[in-house]
Amino acid sequence: MRIAIFGAGGVGGYFGGRLAQAGEEVTLIARGAHLQALRTRGLRVESINGDFEIHPVQATDNPASVGQVDAVVLGVKAWQVSEAAEAIRPMVGPDTCVVPLQNGVEAASELAAALGAQHVLGGVCRIFSFIAAPGHIRHTDTNPSLRIGEMEDRPDERARRLCEAFVRAGVDAAVPSDIQAELWQKFVFITAFSGIGAITRSPVGVWRSIPETRRMYAQALDEVLRVARARHIAIPETAIAGAMDTLDNHQPDATSSLQRDITAGRPSELHYQNGAVVRLGREAGVETPLHATIYHSLLPMERKARGELTF
Repeated sequence: MRIAIFGAGGVGGYFGGRLAQAGEEVTLIARGAHLQALRTRGLRVESINGDFEIHPVQATDNPASVGQVDAVVLGVKAWQVSEAAEAIRPMVGPDTCVVPLQNGVEAASELAAALGAQHVLGGVCRIFSFIAAPGHIRHTDTNPSLRIGEMEDRPDERARRLCEAFVRAGVDAAVPSDIQAELWQKFVFITAFSGIGAITRSPVGVWRSIPETRRMYAQALDEVLRVARARHIAIPETAIAGAMDTLDNHQPDATSSLQRDITAGRPSELHYQNGAVVRLGREAGVETPLHATIYHSLLPMERKARGELTF
């Protein structure tokens, strides 16, 4: 398959690298020092599932030069989706599928509004990885997995073919029976994990071991679960227990990308994670007091990172 990875950072770079390693025709869309390193030194991936390097790498900052592809995997931050939709338009042909891998539950709708619903599949990834240095991705925790499916839960040959490519690349990938439920099940976990980590400014091994912050995490999970059910999402009864198990299986130094961005003074996905819980809960008539506290407490740092405040 011809696959473009738009946003070849920690997530896109890892999955794109695995596809290229397996022989798929992959182009990485990147920029700045990261792009320069990809072009000159190739891609280096340091992973708990085995290190590897790809050299040479097909990499560019100009999507129009790539031409139409079979699939675009979108690895940018959630707040960059609308801008990315316009940038990837030259790569989208009549049968191209676009798969967003953002945290949150709104990216597919944003892409559908810009590109047409017929091009957009739902995507859910689970991985802890980041850019350690230009051209260097570090995967530190969690066996990477992907779930890809039609947003209306209809069979889609494109989703099946793309998952087969990932499976050939050694990635746990499958087409679920309900991609909306998969999206929200991750949303339950990641918003609680990101929010508690960011507000406590500590890695998971610290805050999960303190009874008070562990109870905050459980409350945060419950709030998102209630929002999901009010919106008629078929979240399984085991979602809370599964999120607690996932919490305890993470490496003790694990942090979310949202927490790392806020700590570093960079724009984060706050509006699309904890802020989205508050917003979507309000729409559904569900109170989310803990997520509101987290969201409002982190807003000053978020606005400072975006240049809206100076202090």
